[in-house]
Amino acid sequence: MEGSPWSERVSGVFAYESSKVDWCEENYRHSEHVVEYFNTVSNLIFFIISPMMLYLLHPYARERHQAVHLVWLMMVFVGVFSLYFHMTLSFLGQMLDELSILWVLALGYALWFPRRRFPSFIKDRRSFGRLVLIITALTTVSSFVKPTANAYVLNVFGLQLLYVLRMEMKHCTDPKALRLAKRMVALWVLAITCWISDRFGCAFWQELNFCYLHGIWHILIVMAVAYGTTLIAFLDASYEIPYSLPGIQYWPCDQWEVGLPHIVLKGNTKLRKEC
Repeated sequence: MEGSPWSERVSGVFAYESSKVDWCEENYRHSEHVVEYFNTVSNLIFFIISPMMLYLLHPYARERHQAVHLVWLMMVFVGVFSLYFHMTLSFLGQMLDELSILWVLALGYALWFPRRRFPSFIKDRRSFGRLVLIITALTTVSSFVKPTANAYVLNVFGLQLLYVLRMEMKHCTDPKALRLAKRMVALWVLAITCWISDRFGCAFWQELNFCYLHGIWHILIVMAVAYGTTLIAFLDASYEIPYSLPGIQYWPCDQWEVGLPHIVLKGNTKLRKEC
């Protein structure tokens, strides 16, 4: 007995290769169950870096706001959904992947967008958070209109965050923070170059038999987010909880500034400022 059109449409959402997005890596090359093998495996970086950043940023989150932990918890979900998407290239996987990224960006906006850059009609961070929630919900709904455009929209949001960060860094004189900013930008540039090259230069990379740039993008962008969230957290702590005397350190080697950056609070953290 044939299924109803509705059930067929729903099952099609889960079907392998039901997404219109297909990256450069050759499909089913290493497994008949995994469409893009390297693009799938490279998502393991999310499950390595996210717990480490949760631990490293805990002192800052404890003093500032426990919601900070949600950023890296959400990054775990980004890894899960990205893994599922590249394993199946299903429409459901694509939407889960892209929407999880959207909500991570929204959470970052709500938590860390500089208070002095709020729109004039916004009086506090709670009201700004409601505005971000409304905009993100509307964007979530509109993402189903033309799903192939979602990735480009997300990159535009990322660019806007970089612009705000650049404006904030004009007021920063901490040499370690300035070096961190340069490294973060370098990682982001390398990451977006890999993304664009894989998307638009596939024929060239196929000639070289090197179709793994999107997987490399996964690795670089996770590191860029680790550097970026630490930098934003440092600026936020400097403005909102200056009594804590925030500083930047690297794990495992702070002397050479190699590894994962994180915030250390050197001052008295007993006085808590509610924002």
